[in-house]
Amino acid sequence: MKLKGEKQSSASNEASKGKMTLILAMVTLISAFGSSFQYGYNVSVINSPAPYMQDFYNQTYYNRTGVPMESSFQTLLWSLTVSMYPLGGFFGSLMVWPLVNNCGRKGTLLISNLLSITAAILMGTSELAKTYEVIIFSRVIMGIFAGLASNVVPMFLGEMSPRNLRGAIGIVPQLFISIGILIAQILGLNIILGNAKGWPVLLALTGIPSLIQLLVLPFFPESPRYLLIQKGNEEQARRALQKLRGQDDVDDEIQEMRQEDRSEKEEGQFTVLSLCTFRGLRWQLISIIVMMMGQQLSGVNGVFYYADRIFLSAGVDENSVQYVTVSIGAINVVMTLLAVFIVESLGRRILLLAGFGFCCVSCAVLTLALNLQTTVSWMSYLSIVCVIVYIIGHAIGASPIPFVMITEMFLQSSRPAAFMVGGSVHWLSNFTVGLVFLYMEAGLGPYSFLIFCGICLATIVYIFFIVPETKNKTFMEINRIMAKRNKVEIQEDKEELKDFQAVPGGQAEKKEISSHEL
Repeated sequence: MKLKGEKQSSASNEASKGKMTLILAMVTLISAFGSSFQYGYNVSVINSPAPYMQDFYNQTYYNRTGVPMESSFQTLLWSLTVSMYPLGGFFGSLMVWPLVNNCGRKGTLLISNLLSITAAILMGTSELAKTYEVIIFSRVIMGIFAGLASNVVPMFLGEMSPRNLRGAIGIVPQLFISIGILIAQILGLNIILGNAKGWPVLLALTGIPSLIQLLVLPFFPESPRYLLIQKGNEEQARRALQKLRGQDDVDDEIQEMRQEDRSEKEEGQFTVLSLCTFRGLRWQLISIIVMMMGQQLSGVNGVFYYADRIFLSAGVDENSVQYVTVSIGAINVVMTLLAVFIVESLGRRILLLAGFGFCCVSCAVLTLALNLQTTVSWMSYLSIVCVIVYIIGHAIGASPIPFVMITEMFLQSSRPAAFMVGGSVHWLSNFTVGLVFLYMEAGLGPYSFLIFCGICLATIVYIFFIVPETKNKTFMEINRIMAKRNKVEIQEDKEELKDFQAVPGGQAEKKEISSHEL
């Protein structure tokens, strides 16, 4: 009876720790708004004012040389303006491991804000300075910022979240990315800032969220796991946890962190090279690479590229297409918000499989609809349905969940290197699709979507057979599940066995029961 009482007390304790406290909610919102929001904002901010920015490029060149810019050179400059952002994102991902290990999660976010503010000032003043080179350079800087933000924010929030809210909080960064895309689309409307006079302001607005985060985030705690496991400061970690949980009793979580710390002492901090060669993390590493490649190579850029053309073929007025694009952005936000609320009840695997499943079916049907829309009138409407279903699928699973899985499938010592690998794959795949899709579209036309369909299907098969459900599990429990697949023995189990042999009688029984519960 005593044991039952202890278990009930522990369960009650765990439930109280799983609440969304004000501090946890605020640090989540500030981190996501100050960093993730800008990733999304800068993805789409140059789409609407593109003609006016290209006119500025041409006029600046003419003022310098006295001759108009050749169309091929203008195309090159614009391609650089677009592609430098994902390329910068790749470079930013390469900086994740050294920065988060030396400066901490919060410290890295604060440092990255300086990049964003600098780029915003440069872009905002580029027209006055009569220089388009600054815009291209600033896009690289913003890309580096986005590469850091896209990896550090999920890591930071995942490490400070209670396990029963880790999935929901982990999707919040993706929610703010989609909100950033939507806000850029709205502000980029011709009647607002998407015009000849407004585009410098539109580009400069990206500095405001960074400034807010730079001023406010220092007042919130650092990741408790970073403080205890990597810095060895249990007192600071305990204070940080007490603030985040809104209560003094955080012994259970401190104990779990100690167990994780013990299990990792044999390996030490992982570099990218040691991560790639360590057998005990083989399937985790393959899984994040597959999910990140699936996320970016599943055709999301292609669907957005075709969207305007699909709406025009369905009879939407050319002047109204920009408003339809905004509505697609709004659907993306709503469905990502839905994912926040359902991820803890349905789990990660279901959302991943359903998300990629929707994308797979949409791409297959879209190929058929685009080929037949000239002969069958209602096919253009089916194309619109496919676009909407695709956006829904990507928003609930393919976009948000892979970053959550990186946080959950790796322990503290290997997580920074894992985010560095996952982030690099994410941005390189993004850059590759941007580079290759126009050639694919020119050569294959609508059949391009069959390639995306195949990639989605391959990702579904892999997730179904390999990726475990991580919902409501501690990092150590997930590590044990993956250790069986990797056919390795966890060091922490040996430590527990020594502890069990060292303690007498009833205490040993309690230790054994605790081990079985985990």
